[in-house]
Amino acid sequence: MGRHGTIAGRKASQDSKRAAVFTKYAKAITVAAKNGGDPEYNATLKVAIEKAKGINMPNDNINRAIKKGTGELAGETYEELNFEGYGVAGVAVIVEALTDNKNRTTAAVRSTFDKYGGNLGAPGCVSYMFARKGVIIIEKIDSIDEDALMEAALEAGAEDMITHEDAFEVRTEPGVYTDVHTALSDAGYELIESDIEYVPSMESAPTDEHDIKKLKKMLDILEENDDVQKVHHNCSLDLDEE
Repeated sequence: MGRHGTIAGRKASQDSKRAAVFTKYAKAITVAAKNGGDPEYNATLKVAIEKAKGINMPNDNINRAIKKGTGELAGETYEELNFEGYGVAGVAVIVEALTDNKNRTTAAVRSTFDKYGGNLGAPGCVSYMFARKGVIIIEKIDSIDEDALMEAALEAGAEDMITHEDAFEVRTEPGVYTDVHTALSDAGYELIESDIEYVPSMESAPTDEHDIKKLKKMLDILEENDDVQKVHHNCSLDLDEE
């Protein structure tokens, strides 16, 4: 599945980083809750809570994160940051972060790029190679009828569905993402991943084994940073299998 990796690879990665993922999702819930603490009237919060529950985050953690966002509990104030740059072999990378200390996060991201042969650039230096899309991943299992899934997705407003070896990937425009997410979830489909992503419009495929290892290490270190929410790249290789 190229940049998304395989279902098994993603599950193993998520399991091995459960504590860090709890921290990231709690931040995302807190930020989303600033626009209202009721998920029925705040689609972004609803999706964030669903994702947190999907990795078995305790309800107490979720409720505490919501209350921090609505101001019912004192807590950190998070700032949203985006970083753009290149990894080795010209692979474009976008890093999304939520932080209570901009200087700390910027220094850590820059250091990671530098250490593994990358180059942190100015805003806009690589984002033109990506498009913002809602991306919903559903595992391919025998009980799912591909045509029925595509029909349900398109009726809800999706623009496309891509069939991979082990999964279906539904893509939407950001404005209708939550509608499609809700429709497919309500229809009983299990959403393995669901979020608004930077989808590459052009891809890069490093061929040198040493470069591939350095790229994978850089991306892993970035993802392990508690301030980093997501790391996007345009490498066409399945780095989970490298």
